[in-house]
Amino acid sequence: MTPNARTAALQALLHVDENEGYSNIVIDKTLRRFSLEPRDAALATALFYGVLERRITLDYVIESFSRNPEQVLSATVREILRIGVYQILYMEKIPSSAAVNEAVICAKENGAVKASGFINGLLRSILREENPFRLPNEKRQPLKALSISYSCPEWLIELWTKAYGEPICRSILDSLFQKAPIYARVNTVKTTANELILLLEEEGVKATAVTELPDTLILENTGSVASLKSFQDGLFHVQDLSSQLCCALVNPQPGERVLDVCAAPGGKTFTMAQRMENRGELLAFDKYKGKVGLIRQGSERLGLTIVNAAIRDAAEPREEIPCAARVLCDAPCSGLGIIRRKPEIRYKPQASLDSLPDLQYLILCRSSRLVEPNGLLFYSTCTLNPAENGAVAARFLQNHTEFEPEPLCLPGSFRRAFEEPENQVTLLPPVHGTDGFFIAAFRRRRE
Repeated sequence: MTPNARTAALQALLHVDENEGYSNIVIDKTLRRFSLEPRDAALATALFYGVLERRITLDYVIESFSRNPEQVLSATVREILRIGVYQILYMEKIPSSAAVNEAVICAKENGAVKASGFINGLLRSILREENPFRLPNEKRQPLKALSISYSCPEWLIELWTKAYGEPICRSILDSLFQKAPIYARVNTVKTTANELILLLEEEGVKATAVTELPDTLILENTGSVASLKSFQDGLFHVQDLSSQLCCALVNPQPGERVLDVCAAPGGKTFTMAQRMENRGELLAFDKYKGKVGLIRQGSERLGLTIVNAAIRDAAEPREEIPCAARVLCDAPCSGLGIIRRKPEIRYKPQASLDSLPDLQYLILCRSSRLVEPNGLLFYSTCTLNPAENGAVAARFLQNHTEFEPEPLCLPGSFRRAFEEPENQVTLLPPVHGTDGFFIAAFRRRRE
């Protein structure tokens, strides 16, 4: 093992801390910059995601062994300690002594020479302790014990417990440390599910059909998906099962006019275009030029000629657009349903969620003007927060009597995890095997 792997993990973690970048993008850029050998790249990735997932737990252990818990540590020193503690507690294949030695080297190579002695002493004190990870008393401090055990903020545990009940909250917490499956949507404009399964097998990828949702595959042993020839040839795109189910419920028909008002990076747009057999008109919008470019690139790779991507702010639109039979409003949200994929989301300040419901409601209201009489409007998010989900849907219906709730007919073995209105469904990772996701449907009354 070379120290470069740990330095790469350190630099990636610091980038997330300082710039709040998306973890997957940050680690990919960091690995390219360091040009690590595959073994070291794998170690750097494991350390990066492991530390992100266990940050609260790691900080609790560090503070427990610090002679001065109130001491303010630099970001570099704290991340080096987190990396060292993570290896000691969770990586059995790495000798604990090596974890300590490499942490000291990492400190010296990354501008923290003066702290190297402190780092060495703290980590070695953890090594000497037979049981370094002792939770607070669960009876006296149940919420704090859960927070430290699952590395999840107390406010978020309270939110999920209140929203879904303690058993479901616990199962959601358990799911946070499970690897999120990779789902693919077959590009039915170019191939079939059976043909794609065989082609992927030739590329060393195991692909299994998802019986609940036709033309959906679950992939294993993918390596870099973007390097697969079948991907480059536009035979599929990666899309979580929840998002694919959303498109199935929208159920766009060939020849229709359909709008996707918050479309980037384009997964739902692509699936809807395929469901439309590449016939009709599908307008996909985003407020940022770069994201619109991603939609265009994806459409071109997949051969979806009915997709027309353009810049448009769904909250403050300036252009008049003809109405459509179906409008999908996948609003910006807190992302609490995709923590398995982006563990840093759990550390967002609670206050950062406060303004989202009003923005989501505004976007939904503006988007509702684009729906034809008897047309359908869909609202979706990838979060698990009732204030952003059911509350927004209820508020919309209360203030828009020209719309009525449209019951959702869930396919296959999909079931509601708890009681909800018929026009809404919340998907949960431990129940449905999907990302956390919310869908609501409304129909515009005939004039």
